[in-house]
Amino acid sequence: MTVWDRPEPPTRPVPLDRERIVAAAVALADEGGPEAVSLRKVAARLDAGPMRLYGFISTKQELFDLMVDEVQAEILPEEQPGDWREALRILSHRTRQAALRHEWLADLLGGRPTLGPNGLAVTEAKLAALDGLADVDTVMRAVETVSAYVTGAIRREIGNLRAERATGLSKRDWQRASGPHVTRMLATGRFPALTRAVHDGTDVDAGTSFATGLDWVLDAVAAKLDGPPA
Repeated sequence: MTVWDRPEPPTRPVPLDRERIVAAAVALADEGGPEAVSLRKVAARLDAGPMRLYGFISTKQELFDLMVDEVQAEILPEEQPGDWREALRILSHRTRQAALRHEWLADLLGGRPTLGPNGLAVTEAKLAALDGLADVDTVMRAVETVSAYVTGAIRREIGNLRAERATGLSKRDWQRASGPHVTRMLATGRFPALTRAVHDGTDVDAGTSFATGLDWVLDAVAAKLDGPPA
């Protein structure tokens, strides 16, 4: 029986329910990352004994599953756009925005599909956006491709934000500090393509990079949907 199917125990003596437990866990993760979450710490925040929580949640993984599902409620738009590209674009941007509010989400994205009601609703929205435009296997591969891009881009962005906090160096500060080493390495002539990218490429912010990459992925999906069978 999954955590979604298991009934909750009585709330006495300290009023508890999964909603309060998950809210406390999300708050802890927002403050200190997923490593700051444990059943003991959640129980302490709720002024309850740790063993009480095991009546609601059997393992830490179940708690993480519930936390992810709680945040996935923030991803669903109020209305599903009629255009498939716009629907997937909105879901992708809302996933990024949720991850920026809850950075720990980046660590828990990917892997096996989430089975909570909000996670299933997000998956349904992605599949429904492409429903009827191709065979079901093509639709599933398209959704997987977009999701893989979004997960990778979010993890890269969150990783950079964490590096800034850990080192105290902004992106510009880090580039200036690394500049002499990079200049020496490029001067060897071993990296001509990288040299052109460094000298001629345009530096863009994370939001622009995410949006551009997403549009390219959606272009590739569109080509597969509109093109002849492989």
